[in-house]
Amino acid sequence: MASHRRPSQSGLTQSARVTVLSAAAATAAAAFAAPGASAAPHEPAPSGKATVDRLFEQAEQATEQYDKADEHAKQLREQVKQAQDAVARGQEKINRMRGALGAIAGAQYRSGGIDPALALLLSSNPDTYLDRAVTFDRLSERQTGQLHELQHEQRRLAQQRAEAGRKLAELERSRTEVARHKRTVESKLAQARRLLNALPTADRAAFDRASRSGRTELPPLAGAAPASSRAAAAVMAARSAIGKPYIWGANGPSGFDCSGLMQWSYARAGVGLPRTSQEQRYAGHQVPLSEAKPGDLVAYRHDASHIAMYVGNGQVVHAPYPGAPVRYDPVGMMPISSVTRV
Repeated sequence: MASHRRPSQSGLTQSARVTVLSAAAATAAAAFAAPGASAAPHEPAPSGKATVDRLFEQAEQATEQYDKADEHAKQLREQVKQAQDAVARGQEKINRMRGALGAIAGAQYRSGGIDPALALLLSSNPDTYLDRAVTFDRLSERQTGQLHELQHEQRRLAQQRAEAGRKLAELERSRTEVARHKRTVESKLAQARRLLNALPTADRAAFDRASRSGRTELPPLAGAAPASSRAAAAVMAARSAIGKPYIWGANGPSGFDCSGLMQWSYARAGVGLPRTSQEQRYAGHQVPLSEAKPGDLVAYRHDASHIAMYVGNGQVVHAPYPGAPVRYDPVGMMPISSVTRV
């Protein structure tokens, strides 16, 4: 799979993004105040916490859009390179063909003069003259065939140049889209971090404790075996990433976002996954949660904007958010939208 390098991440993006986990939110709510109970001395306003949660979720959604646009830009860069290479090869072939016809002209000159049609060919675009039947009367059958072939190659080259131009324009639009999604992610994270920093110290500490309730130590895993040897290899790879930092837009090996971890883990097993969680949820066949096996991909929220890997015993491994390393969490940490067996 892709091992493309991402834009360098700012200090903010490596430390500020928090994925909103339902379990974390519930734990945070319990830490701040039980339902129906009177407010604790340092309880943050519900509207403030809801705003933070919404910003974190929007940042993750924007990260998925960034990943998608960035992957598209990579594909376009390769397509542009191929188109430009084809143009260069086409031009080289045309140059060789014109050189061969030039040799004919030279021979004709030495024998008494250049055929007028051939002279026109070598001095301008042959299309103008090939469309005039009179020129064919002045050319041999072999020369006529060469002119037809040259005409075909020049038309094909014009198409290749036009295609390369279209790809370049599309690449520029894609780069603009990547930059736009990047600005959105950073803006959401900055807003969330400012809001969190404005909380009283006790409130912020409680929120951090609730948000970091996952484990980085290996939990006891029992029950169903992986569905395949490749799933088993992917689980081993994902576990080897435990403790690595969350970096939005990254797909390893030194850091990951949620879908980047899944892509990297299955790549270690020899399986190519798409880049985004929305695409990964369709990278296999879906199974009920009750039948989940280690290696299955668990997508969260209705839009599949977060994804994790089931490892057994009701646990998943995932890249949560900046500041929280790759870790284990309960499979029900957020509303589950699908379980996919690759």
